[in-house]
Amino acid sequence: MYALTHDAFSLGLVGLAQFIPMVLLTLVVGQVADRFDRRKIIFMCQLIEAGIAGFLLYGNHAGWLGREQILLAATILGACRAFEGPSSSALLPQLVPKTILQKAIAWSTSAGQTAQILGPSLGGLLFSLGPAFVYSTATIALLVSSILTLLIRVERIVRKSEPVSFRSIFLGLEFVYRHPVILGTISLDLFAVLLGGATALLPIFARDILHTGPWGLGLMRTAPAVGALLMSMVLANFPLRKAIAPILFCAISVFGIATMLFALSTNLILSMIALIIIGASDVVSVVIRSSLVQLQTPDEMRGRVNAVNFLFIGTSNQLGEFESGTLAGLMGTVPAAFIGGLGTVLVAGLWVFLFPSLRRIRSLSER
Repeated sequence: MYALTHDAFSLGLVGLAQFIPMVLLTLVVGQVADRFDRRKIIFMCQLIEAGIAGFLLYGNHAGWLGREQILLAATILGACRAFEGPSSSALLPQLVPKTILQKAIAWSTSAGQTAQILGPSLGGLLFSLGPAFVYSTATIALLVSSILTLLIRVERIVRKSEPVSFRSIFLGLEFVYRHPVILGTISLDLFAVLLGGATALLPIFARDILHTGPWGLGLMRTAPAVGALLMSMVLANFPLRKAIAPILFCAISVFGIATMLFALSTNLILSMIALIIIGASDVVSVVIRSSLVQLQTPDEMRGRVNAVNFLFIGTSNQLGEFESGTLAGLMGTVPAAFIGGLGTVLVAGLWVFLFPSLRRIRSLSER
């Protein structure tokens, strides 16, 4: 988009175009994920995404690809991901026994973090050869992914034929509200990411505070993913079994303290260490939250509950960047990042008292 328009606003619209369908379709995708074969939903989404990449490839080759076409593709892509995300999360408990679900979530997170590290580098390399290489690689990868998804063998589950009603549409929100452990976990992560979104300010820290070039910014962007990858591998081999609540609250607090350390740092190495800790502590929270949501939710409700969870995650990421940018504009970059980290620590302490049932939980499967 930026290569075509040289307009930062148009670049921002790409993210907005993907975010809006996720918000609008939240209640619908949960119903779909709970009523139909989740494996086939993921297959269809990835097949459509491959078609979108092919559309961009053809438009680039024919010379008519422009701002409007990219925004249209981004909107359809956002709608596909709105269906794909909750369906993927709800499918995982059907693939592995509950006893090793936490390990499976940790390995899944590890794979995602690896993709976040290698993906941008590979994308930049391909784009240096030309946009056609990016689009063609994405088309092939998504087609292969869709075929592999269709080959997955899952345990057949007979679901109750619940009629569609106004209440059933909002049942995911109602379920989350009536289960304080799930509500507390999801909302804790929401406010932690919302307040501690210092990574959105990385370009400012790189240029104005640490006085490093694009190479330094690249290292800083990679650091949280490296920390997350290392921690997810640790959790995959040494799963959490006891003292779940204290570990969760400690992880959120460490996330906030590391954010404050990053805000005050004027040394690139120290900043990198803080960002690695941010990524590692965030993964601990993600694995606990995901495991609790999956294990505390019956299968017939997992699609709708995961849809609500994905809405919280998407909202926290988007609004967290907005909050960080707004606060930085009002009081400066360093105070904004420091206050965000401090707010995260305070939220962790406040949630200890607001959600006593979450505070008392000791194992992931405990009711």
